[in-house]
Formats: sequence, C-alpha cells, structure tokens
Amino acid sequence: MNEKNLPDDITSKSLNELTDLADKIVRNLENENKLENTSQEYANLLKINKIIEKKFQNNLKEIFNKTNTKIKNIRSKKNAKKT
Repeated sequence: MNEKNLPDDITSKSLNELTDLADKIVRNLENENKLENTSQEYANLLKINKIIEKKFQNNLKEIFNKTNTKIKNIRSKKNAKKT
C-alpha cells in the first residue's frame, strides 16, 4: 500500500477502521518476499499506528472525564442527602 493509497481522510476514520487498515498492511508485509518493496508499507503502518494511538488517548480522556463527572454527581447527591 503506497502513500497515495492512504485515504486523505484517514484521521476521520474510526479506531476499528484504522485497525482493519493496519491489519491489511501487516498481512501484505508478511506476504512480501522482497524487503525493498516494504519500506513505504512500514512508513504507512507507522503513520496509522500514531493516529490510532492519538485516537485511543482521546477516547481514554473522554471516558476519564465522563467518569469523573458521574462520580462528582454521585458525591454531590450523597452530600445533599446528608444535610
């Protein structure tokens, strides 16, 4: 998969779509016999991996923030009942 084969909207893809794309690249790399043909594939895989990491970190932050908000709401309800 050459750079030109990477979609321009790759950053807008979901984690599942990016994971599927990375899996395809890995399968292509495993089946390739000539290492000379794989350098661009590895570069694309690294780019996709960075995007996946960023998306994962953003999702993790979102979950963390939602959880903290829920905990604060529960605590404030408990405190309101005590008074």
